[in-house]
Amino acid sequence: MIQVLGGAWALLLGMMLLQVGNGMQGTLLGLRGEIEGFSTFEMSLVMAGYFLGFLFGSRMATDMIRRVGHVRVFAALASLISAVMVLYPALTDVWAWGVMRILIGFCFSGVYVTAESWLNNAATNETRGKALSLYMMVQVLGIVAAQGLLLLGDPAGFILFIIPSVLISLSFAPILLSISPTPAFDTAKPMSLGELYRSSPLGFVGMFLLGGVFSAQFGMAPVFAAAAGLSVAQVSIFMSAFFVSALVLQFPVGWLSDRMDRRLLILIVAVLGGLGALVGLALGGSYTMLLVAAVTIGGMSNPLYSLIIAYTNDYLDPDDMAAASGGLVFINGLGAVAGPLITGWIMGVVGPRGFFLFVAVLLLAMAAYAAYRMTQRPAPAVDETESYAAVAPSASPVAVEVAQEYAIETAQEDPED
Repeated sequence: MIQVLGGAWALLLGMMLLQVGNGMQGTLLGLRGEIEGFSTFEMSLVMAGYFLGFLFGSRMATDMIRRVGHVRVFAALASLISAVMVLYPALTDVWAWGVMRILIGFCFSGVYVTAESWLNNAATNETRGKALSLYMMVQVLGIVAAQGLLLLGDPAGFILFIIPSVLISLSFAPILLSISPTPAFDTAKPMSLGELYRSSPLGFVGMFLLGGVFSAQFGMAPVFAAAAGLSVAQVSIFMSAFFVSALVLQFPVGWLSDRMDRRLLILIVAVLGGLGALVGLALGGSYTMLLVAAVTIGGMSNPLYSLIIAYTNDYLDPDDMAAASGGLVFINGLGAVAGPLITGWIMGVVGPRGFFLFVAVLLLAMAAYAAYRMTQRPAPAVDETESYAAVAPSASPVAVEVAQEYAIETAQEDPED
């Protein structure tokens, strides 16, 4: 781990600053939208814009990098992100915000693709798993730090929008000044969605449902918190609870993943997350219970992303693992685009706690489908499934492909080693 940090600290620092900016603007828009009088459904359109842009960016970033190179793509997209951040309070119109969120999502996707390919280039076969873990920790720490920065100003003013813009601008320096060789860029030919479903129905369905859970968590949780009348400090702690628990529980879930039937673990984790959402639905009038719900949902749903990737690998040949990464991210992205829209509609019908209802339905549906799949075919031997690598749900297809490469290397190792 020290070896990886020593070789990639500047890149990881820059990515953490980017995540601070990203995490801050997501929560801040939820608070500012309530101040501006936007309806819950209008805010769901705004929040869905990020995931729509991210989905398109994931498909187009590779072509841009091949055309003009990593450095130009990174500098151009990060500059656009910085500019859009300061435009939010100047253009307080729901449609303008929606367009800017699409642009922000597109740009962040391209920035992640660029940075993750640099990170992969700096890693070796021996350090790739550690590099992924460090990268995920940096992403989560950035989002958590962003919630604390919300206390530095008034969401109704300008200063909280200027801070993430400055942080995004500062992120350029450690990344661009430290990168010397430009990595060769190559991605695997994607597996068709039909092939992916036939290889792993639970992986396919689980990724789609999890996209909705994560986008609701990342996009609509601050909208819920603002509509529920929480103070800025309470919103900050509430949002941090999702991501702190995700970081803490990622590795215990990974440890269990390599030692038991992953379908059973998916079922257990999804049920626990669904029960946490039901706690928020039934007892959300208590702030303490809201935190319990956030800790449970975040701690269970975020590790599911890596767990489902690892489970899908159990039914793929090593030659197909990298090809599956694009399909997994695309399916997750489709669910992520739909998540805020459906959440916003439900919250408009049943009130703010509809946020928890939506999350509970998706997680419990995943658990039910996992139980069904356990009756359809036997699980692979546990000693043949040690390929779990921690990946954040906000990562681009490159990080997922790196995780697949790690799985390939694990699968091809001599068992005696």
